[in-house]
Amino acid sequence: MQGPGRTTGLVGGGNLQRFSSRTHRLSHVYLKDQLRGASEYHRIAGYFRSSIFDLINEEVETIGKVRIVCNSDLDQLDIDAAQKAREQLLKEKWNEVDDAVESFFRRPRYKRLYEILTRGNVEIRVVSRRDAPFVHGKAGVIRRPDGAASAFMGSLNETREGWSSNYEMVWEDTSADGVAWVEEEFEALWERGKPLPDAIVEEIGRSARRVEVQLEELKPEEIAPAALVEADIYRKGEELMPWQRAFVGLFLEHRETYGDVRLLLADEVGVGKTLSLAGAALVSALLGDGPVLILCPATLTTQWQIELKDKLNIPSAVWLSTEKAWRLDPDEIPMPSIGPEGVIKCPRQIALVSTGLIVHNTEERRLLMSKTFGMVILDEAHRARGKDDTDTDERTPNNLLSFMHEIAKKARHVLLGTATPVQTDVEDLWDLLKVLGMGAEHVLGDAWSDWRSAQKSVPVISGKRQVTEEREAWGLFRNPLPAAAEAEVIFGHMRAAVALPKNRFVSSVAFSDIDDQFYRDQFLDDVLTPRGSLGFFQRNNPVVRHVVLRKRSTLEEMGLIPRIPVDIHPLPGAHMPPMFDGLGLRTSSAFDAAYQAAEKFTRALSKRKKSAGFMRSLMLQRLCSSYASGLATAEKLLSGRVLDDEEMQLELGDENLDFVGEEVRQLQAIIDVLSPHPTDPKLDAVLHYLLERSDAWLPKGCIVFSQYFDTAKWVGEALTQRIPGEPIAVYAGAGKSGMYISGEWKSVEREQIKRAVRERTIRLVVATDAACEGLNLQTLGTLINIDLPWNPSRLEQRIGRIKRFGQRRDRVDMLNLLYHGVTQQTVDEKVYAKLSERMRNRFDIFGTLPDVIDDDWIEDEEELEARLREYTERRTRANAFDLRYAGDVTPKGERWELCEKVLARHDVKQRLSRGWGERERTGPISA
Repeated sequence: MQGPGRTTGLVGGGNLQRFSSRTHRLSHVYLKDQLRGASEYHRIAGYFRSSIFDLINEEVETIGKVRIVCNSDLDQLDIDAAQKAREQLLKEKWNEVDDAVESFFRRPRYKRLYEILTRGNVEIRVVSRRDAPFVHGKAGVIRRPDGAASAFMGSLNETREGWSSNYEMVWEDTSADGVAWVEEEFEALWERGKPLPDAIVEEIGRSARRVEVQLEELKPEEIAPAALVEADIYRKGEELMPWQRAFVGLFLEHRETYGDVRLLLADEVGVGKTLSLAGAALVSALLGDGPVLILCPATLTTQWQIELKDKLNIPSAVWLSTEKAWRLDPDEIPMPSIGPEGVIKCPRQIALVSTGLIVHNTEERRLLMSKTFGMVILDEAHRARGKDDTDTDERTPNNLLSFMHEIAKKARHVLLGTATPVQTDVEDLWDLLKVLGMGAEHVLGDAWSDWRSAQKSVPVISGKRQVTEEREAWGLFRNPLPAAAEAEVIFGHMRAAVALPKNRFVSSVAFSDIDDQFYRDQFLDDVLTPRGSLGFFQRNNPVVRHVVLRKRSTLEEMGLIPRIPVDIHPLPGAHMPPMFDGLGLRTSSAFDAAYQAAEKFTRALSKRKKSAGFMRSLMLQRLCSSYASGLATAEKLLSGRVLDDEEMQLELGDENLDFVGEEVRQLQAIIDVLSPHPTDPKLDAVLHYLLERSDAWLPKGCIVFSQYFDTAKWVGEALTQRIPGEPIAVYAGAGKSGMYISGEWKSVEREQIKRAVRERTIRLVVATDAACEGLNLQTLGTLINIDLPWNPSRLEQRIGRIKRFGQRRDRVDMLNLLYHGVTQQTVDEKVYAKLSERMRNRFDIFGTLPDVIDDDWIEDEEELEARLREYTERRTRANAFDLRYAGDVTPKGERWELCEKVLARHDVKQRLSRGWGERERTGPISA
């Protein structure tokens, strides 16, 4: 095949021809010309980019068979991972290069590429960077209908720039040996490659059709996908799960039907309630419903802010109660202090405020009560509950519940989130339902409704008592009388029969006063005639209507959540490492002395201060976390320094951190006995599992979790001394993240750590719970809990960092560490001894445990066991919570990742960055 390049004839036939862009325009004299009329084209290319067919799109259309193998910049383990994980990683790589700005200019390119990839004659596979780094190994084979073939090699990509602008050289070999050699290399890589995922092809097609629109151009149901498809969660190959999208859809349905949305999200632990609630908050804020107030424990405010930012690109502000200032970003310093009144001047549409401010009757609580809201979200809503009062039939609400009663009247929408709506008594659920019903008669009806009484409702909902009498059935049916949009058509019929306006949900018409006999007969037939195993009021009641519950086991059975077994260590019956004594770590007399001193400290403190009970829990949990944490806590308290613990600050309120006499002596005793100890049995255990076992965990990748930064910092410092040369990341909040290498510390951003873990340049991470949300570490296969919070959901969140889609291993390992006291059992031992029985060999580790183990559960071992048994039995019984939603995990409408009408990320951020007092529109978008 003669051409303008330099040619050398080869012995045995064929030519070696050389081309240079210095002397000729390769875009004209080589590739396009050679591919014209070809029957087959095999290509070892570089990275898969949108420009891959830029130069030759017309020629590719006419070639019968095109096979291209591309470098993916993924590790072999990534390539071999499950299809869903591979799709996610490749989509993230694709979007790293083709950002939203360039997408506008490249739409014609995307359109051509999409047409080529869907025509049927082109097949693309990707291989790992180990198999083909593609520094200069680009080559191809071109075959013609007459049997002639040629091979070429050069550093060229398939970009227009590569062939027309760059300085490049190409060698073409038409000999049989040359063609066979390149073909052999191609086939070897082809066999190792995996098909280009459909998700990438779909994303290319979406990019071709993508158009930015204004918010006002969208229908309410179009807003969430239009805003989120450009957010990091989608650009990085993830997505809101089907049940999370369905919750946002349900929010919009209720908004359209009832105007005010009142829902309790009770999805089980580990299912991802935060993103469901956040998606609804985003839509509400963009629709102009008004300011969004999210209330959660102080320990979760940073997690919420990180999740909103890292996943959904939603700006928010956290109120720092101790500094009386707003923090606009988890990695930035707070704004200047503006005093308590600043709490109602949030500089963002979405505000995160600690429930501790509400519990302790602060000035901020009073100020918040003076304001109206578009939406109020209460996370861990089970903390708002009442208790029975012997002097009255009504339960006495705690401070959080009484606040929610009032604030719900001033909020258009109220969303409550908890995996445990029934904590100790079914009345707990009714406490929350009554919050939803404040100012919203469509929830429980009016003050005379039987649904407001748990005693009257529960037997009907559970099916223990059948409703057979016409008058009682009508009383339950009409108060509240749901919207005609409900699935049961009888609601629409009876609303028509009593002429109830669309915006009213209680009818005072007696059944005997309904004139239309058709409707009367239809009511008796639909409501009083048994259908299947569930009665009418089991299927239709306020609990089913306003409580949303999806069980983890159901989602696993549907393949929506990975069923990944967790091996929990130390394994009973296995050879125990020398530092263990049963399930706990053998401590020293010094630890026992420190533990006893902590008990004596709080006993002495209780004689002067009402916060001694809280201080006892704090001291013992920090001491049980690590020697370092116990020592640091005692030193800070003794010196009068403030602990890095907002919940503690809220609990103490106006109490001063001043200690006297016996209190000072016991704090000093803790310091005296712990200071001389250079090591800790927990460190010995961590090193044993990481390095010394026959199946050492470090090569598999490991994350070490702690509740406290003091412990996390100590673990990082200790490991970098003991494992020189190993990069060790510390992943924490508010500017505390960084990396150790051989004892040297370097501050780095959290995003850099996440990227390094994904790319396997870091395989050992120490993290605090504050940074847990948004941390996806499926490249790591093991997890060590250096301490155990008395919060099963926190532990489920920890294991959820590695037990997720994309995990490269079939099973994952988790090590739980706790101290075994020499002379007395620690609080941690009491809790863990009971939890461990339910943890063993479970996919859903804490599916039958409450969200929080309260202090009053663990006063003695027998009480804890009895409460857990009662709780587990109640959760495993059939109930009304999952009647409607257990199988409703698929949203209506188009898949969000395919959304083509999008809101610009800048516009979304700008709208959500408005303060509570700022307005851009005269009114909200109508439903």
